[in-house]
Amino acid sequence: MFRREKMRKKIILLLALVLSVGVLGACTKKDDSKNKEGEKKTEQKTSKKKVVATSTMLTDLVKQIGGDNFEVEGMMKAGVDPHLYKPTAGDVEKLEKADVVVVNGLHLEGQMGEILQGLEKQNKNVVTAAKNIPSDRLLPWDEEGAGPNDPHIWFSVKNWKIAAKNVAEGLKKADSSKAEEIDKNLAKYEKELDELSDYIKKKVSELPENQRVLVTAHDAFNYFAKEFGFKVEAIQGISTESEASAADIKKLSDFLVKTKIKAVFVESSVPKKTIESLVESCKAKGHNVKIGGELYSDSLGDDNTKENTYISMFKYNIDTIVDALK
Repeated sequence: MFRREKMRKKIILLLALVLSVGVLGACTKKDDSKNKEGEKKTEQKTSKKKVVATSTMLTDLVKQIGGDNFEVEGMMKAGVDPHLYKPTAGDVEKLEKADVVVVNGLHLEGQMGEILQGLEKQNKNVVTAAKNIPSDRLLPWDEEGAGPNDPHIWFSVKNWKIAAKNVAEGLKKADSSKAEEIDKNLAKYEKELDELSDYIKKKVSELPENQRVLVTAHDAFNYFAKEFGFKVEAIQGISTESEASAADIKKLSDFLVKTKIKAVFVESSVPKKTIESLVESCKAKGHNVKIGGELYSDSLGDDNTKENTYISMFKYNIDTIVDALK
C-alpha cells in the first residue's frame, strides 16, 4: 500500500514536470515569435530607401509621390532661402548616404553646385525636378552670372506635374518593388494638381484684368504670371542675391502711383525691408498702398501651419493676392 502511494506521487510529479516544460516551451516559442515579429518590423523600417530633398517644395513632392515607402528628409527648413543656402558638413554627409537626392536644378541651389556635381560623378541617383520641362515652358533668367532659365518652376502647375513625374521615376529606380504604388500616388497627385489649377483660374477671374498686378520683393512669380494671366513687378531680381537700389524702389513706386495698385506683398523667405521702403516711397508721392499679406515664394510654411504642402501653399497665396487686390 505504501509502495503504491509512493508510486502514485512519483507519477503526479512526473506529469507536472512534463506539463511545465510544455508550457515553458510554448511561452518561449511565443516570445521568440514576438521577437522575430519585432525584428521584422525593425528590418522593414530600416530597409526603406533614404531620400534627401533640397527645398521644402521638393520634400513635400517626394512625400506625396513616395507615400510611406521611403524615409524622406528635407535639407532646408521652412523660411529658408534656397538661393542663399549653404550646406553644412552634416548636410553633405546626409546627401552622400542618401539613396536618392532630389534637387530643383536651374541654379536654384546656387551654393551647392560643386557638391551636386560631385554626387553625379559618384553615380548617385540624383533627380532633377526641372528635367524634361519643354523649352517653351521655361522662362529666361537674364541676371549676370545666372541662368539661363528662371528656377521657380513650382509656380507653374503644368511644370510641377513634370517635376512629379521625374520624382516618380527616380523613386522607382531606387526601389522597383514599390513601382505600382508610386504610379498610383502619381496619378492621384496629378488629379489634385489639375483641381488646383482650376481653383486658381476661378479665383483669378474675380479680378478685372487691369488689377491683376502682383508686386513682391523678388522676382519669383513669373511662371505664375505666365500661366494665370498676371503682370508681375519686383524690387529685386529672380535671385535674392541681387540687391535692390534706391533707383529700383523709385521706378516701382512711380509705376504703383500711376496704376493706382492697391497692395504689395512681402515674402516668407525674404526680408520685409525693401517692400516697407516701397510703401513709404508711394506714400511720399500721395499714394497709399498697403501690404496685402505675406506670400510663400521659395519655401512652404512650417509644420505648424496649414501651408506646409505645395497645394495648400498655392491656395493660400492666390486667396491672399486676390482678396488684397479687390
